[in-house]
Amino acid sequence: MTCALCSADTPLSDYPVTGGPDGATAAICDTCLSQIEAELDANHWRCLSSSMWSEDVPVQVLAARLLTRLSEHDWARDLSDQLWLDDDTRAWADNVAAASQHKDSNGATLNQGDNVVLIKDLPVKGAGFTAKRGTAVRGISLVADNPEHIEGRVEGQRIVILTQFVKKK
Repeated sequence: MTCALCSADTPLSDYPVTGGPDGATAAICDTCLSQIEAELDANHWRCLSSSMWSEDVPVQVLAARLLTRLSEHDWARDLSDQLWLDDDTRAWADNVAAASQHKDSNGATLNQGDNVVLIKDLPVKGAGFTAKRGTAVRGISLVADNPEHIEGRVEGQRIVILTQFVKKK
């Protein structure tokens, strides 16, 4: 199989597409996964011009969300304008914040891909280090079934973080 987003012929991971049906996933490669969870390399995502037309609805939703994150680029805005989604799929793509009740320590809504800062030193169980206060966590993922948890990379480790210990950048 190939990556649902970039068509790379490499090992794939199921990426949860939140805010819609339970268990909705897209099979994506490690390159796409690492970029979704961090800063996006705009050139890599030009592949969305084909994947946004996928028949797989979670892939359409993921493509629409990525195009929104890339909206500072003219080509991404053009693709986003061309993308037609039925009303339910558009609502799913647009409702990341509405579907989740993930809130930071100040009550600000957290969305997939947001950047946050730790407000407290956090010992990371099983990893043998402490994530220091002030550490930036870029491109967070929301834990779909628990609004008090987010995931992000700290010191190269993917960890689960309680939302009460972060603030949105």
